[in-house]
Amino acid sequence: LDSIHALITQYTNTFAIFYIAHPNSTQYCALKMVLFFLCIKAELESVASMRIKPGTNLCLSVKNPLNDFETREKVTIDTSEFLEQEENSREPAHHFRLKWEGSKKYSTITVLSEAEVKATLKKLKKKKVEFTGRLDENDTFQSIAAFECRGIQPYAFHILGDEFVVESEGGKIFDEDVDLSEGDWGDYDEENDLAVGVNDFEAKFLSP
Repeated sequence: LDSIHALITQYTNTFAIFYIAHPNSTQYCALKMVLFFLCIKAELESVASMRIKPGTNLCLSVKNPLNDFETREKVTIDTSEFLEQEENSREPAHHFRLKWEGSKKYSTITVLSEAEVKATLKKLKKKKVEFTGRLDENDTFQSIAAFECRGIQPYAFHILGDEFVVESEGGKIFDEDVDLSEGDWGDYDEENDLAVGVNDFEAKFLSP
């Protein structure tokens, strides 16, 4: 026990987290729900907004919050449907699950709608936290997707090639082949004579 400096339990009306202070670790064990935002930024050219396509697949790398070395690389989440659960399951509806080594329970991820994000932030009393649900500012990280996580932490986002919908400043919608796997994408809005582009794409996960 000498290596453990403190054990503090923080409770809210929706989740509890054990924080364990260790000389060489800032790890924490999420016993209940923890909210994570996928935040992106890019240089926008004639782009009014960019959003995640409804029902698309998302590719993430995830880790065990108790062990940074226990990871799963590039897991794919189908946001269009919830996974089938066993009868009388106590787990909430979710889009992805796994069991870490030695665990009897599933760790789960649920992708939230904008309405669900607002409700969750209200329950967490995070009134000053803004979820934008889109990218519409140049070179500024904005929250574009939200994940309700239990016993699992996303740490990297991987482009599959067709996750995004882009709206030009002229109002044209680009919802096919918006491929940012190389960090850049461009097209042309003929009706409004606009070169449309997304460049220097970056992504990261944050917990509000």
